[in-house]
Amino acid sequence: MIDRFGRTIDYLRIAVTDRCNLRCVYCMPSDGIKLVRHEDVLRLEEIVEVARAAVDIGVIKIRLTGGEPLVRLGVESLVAQLAVIDGVADLAMTTNGLLLPKYAPLLAAGGLHRVNVSLDAVDPHRYAAITRGGDVREVLAGIEAARKAGLTPIKINCVLAHEGRDAEGMTPDARDVAAFAEREGLQVRFIEQMDLADGRFSVVHGGSGGDCRRCNRLRLTSDGQIRPCLFSDLGFSVRELGAAEAIGRAIAQKPPAGSTCSDRTIGMIGG
Repeated sequence: MIDRFGRTIDYLRIAVTDRCNLRCVYCMPSDGIKLVRHEDVLRLEEIVEVARAAVDIGVIKIRLTGGEPLVRLGVESLVAQLAVIDGVADLAMTTNGLLLPKYAPLLAAGGLHRVNVSLDAVDPHRYAAITRGGDVREVLAGIEAARKAGLTPIKINCVLAHEGRDAEGMTPDARDVAAFAEREGLQVRFIEQMDLADGRFSVVHGGSGGDCRRCNRLRLTSDGQIRPCLFSDLGFSVRELGAAEAIGRAIAQKPPAGSTCSDRTIGMIGG
């Protein structure tokens, strides 16, 4: 599907939940967020229906996000159902990695191709501070589990904090992550810390996100909104409109560039 600015829309990011087992400082306020009511969260079969409709109009790449997707009950079943949709060429997941030791073999068996793992520091104290209590050793074990399960290439997502930058725009934490990725033979993507309300974002270093001129993606929120842009309040309900109509409207009204989003946080949309 081509939008009105000539961009090919072939990528759907699906937030399977807005829940997360970490409280990262750049993603979530210290007092948490208002969570989607259980009855408003899309059922797995509804997600599959949306995915099928998206593939019918040309989507070939699907990524599962959250929140943290591995806290969603039945996520391995969802992966298996998405993997058999004819036309899905790339099925991936972004995860904080904490639950990968348990789920990596199940995900691989179900047909998941690869994972991106969020890792903003390798020093245990720094990681705990950024995530408000997370244990980096569990993430490292998750990365190893993903490698053994064949969920490769494994990509590391590292958010660049605003403070403590050197002349090259890197932080000590980011340099540690880069060194770790090089030792382990992993790809790393550096993501500038974003602010939806202020409209602050930039191109992902080592990735394709953040370049509005080339944006090829739609997002499905956990409560069934098709969002054409992370930095926009536009959203179209798949429950009210039907999947195909919601997707069509989102593509037709996809803005030329991001501006601001005032009604949801990144964690609620699925960055």
